[in-house]
Amino acid sequence: MIALEVRRLGRVPYADALELQRTLVEDRRAGRVGDVLLLLEHPHVLTLGARSETARSNVLATPARLAELGVEVRETGRGGDVTYHGPGQLVAYPILNLEPDRADVYNYVRNLEEVMIRVSAAFGVRAGRIDGLTGAWVGGDKIGAIGVRISRWITSHGFAYNVNTSLDYFNLIVPCGIRDHGVTSLSRELGRQVEMAEVEDRVVAEFTRVIQAGQA
Repeated sequence: MIALEVRRLGRVPYADALELQRTLVEDRRAGRVGDVLLLLEHPHVLTLGARSETARSNVLATPARLAELGVEVRETGRGGDVTYHGPGQLVAYPILNLEPDRADVYNYVRNLEEVMIRVSAAFGVRAGRIDGLTGAWVGGDKIGAIGVRISRWITSHGFAYNVNTSLDYFNLIVPCGIRDHGVTSLSRELGRQVEMAEVEDRVVAEFTRVIQAGQA
């Protein structure tokens, strides 16, 4: 098992995190670093997946309204549609080399889902999957979204898990382009605020078990 370096970065502007990922992907490919897991929060931002025109059509708010709320809009190189990142949401960006024995995109995405499902369970929330959709779900509401990029089997981007997220910001978009499901958060399900450090600790533990040790 390759040693995992965990970096807890606090709140990081989206552009800075994107540049850090690009650097780490090259470092991982060159063998200058091992597997790295970035844990952070972003200021308010809408991110658009690789099919940016489709994603833009799922932004409901006007540019003026977004500016009023201080919400950036950024294009990304990940898969998926449009999503929201902001304070109270834990974002995990794994920089991994999936070769030689983890080179399976489907399995990697399922494993990221499994991490969020197990983290939810640790806090007493029953999450699961919905056939045909990605992410972690509590009933019909998404608690964690996934959007990954894999370049020559080096991963970047990852998942966003709603901890204490202000869910009103999701009204600015059609989250992930899915119109018939809602969103939720750990704090909403528990009826209380949750310490982000506790969630980070659990993500690291479950990520290590599921992704690193292959216990999914």
